[in-house]
Amino acid sequence: MVSNVQLADPMKLIQKVATYFKENRVIEPPPWAMFVKTGVHKERPPQDPDWWYIRAAAIMRKLYLRGPLGVSRLRKLYGGKHRRGHRPPKFARGSGAIVRKILQQLEEAGLAQKYDRRGRALTEKGRELLEEAAKAVLKAEASRGAE
Repeated sequence: MVSNVQLADPMKLIQKVATYFKENRVIEPPPWAMFVKTGVHKERPPQDPDWWYIRAAAIMRKLYLRGPLGVSRLRKLYGGKHRRGHRPPKFARGSGAIVRKILQQLEEAGLAQKYDRRGRALTEKGRELLEEAAKAVLKAEASRGAE
């Protein structure tokens, strides 16, 4: 059976959850977050001041859809092409510190929990948060489509 999280537009869902995180102070970016790149393959830090909340919401969505995930698997998902000048490009994984810190914050908030040797997965509270946000996004899309 397809859930509302799978049916909802990912960008709108992630934005809605990120707004919830920011307004309710569930997740807080560390002081160093404004200075870091999200991976060795990036040239500059993110330009959006709310990027920490957006990444946390995106990680939550991935945990919902793909089950227990660890830091290394998420690093692979957030990696990209590392352009190395004249040498051929290679794949580079995303920053592990960012992913690790966000997972720890989700755990402290009670939205994620560790699974023995398999990474982290969402708790019931985390699943409910995503499903409620997806329901609101789908309702907004339906009302916009009916007009």
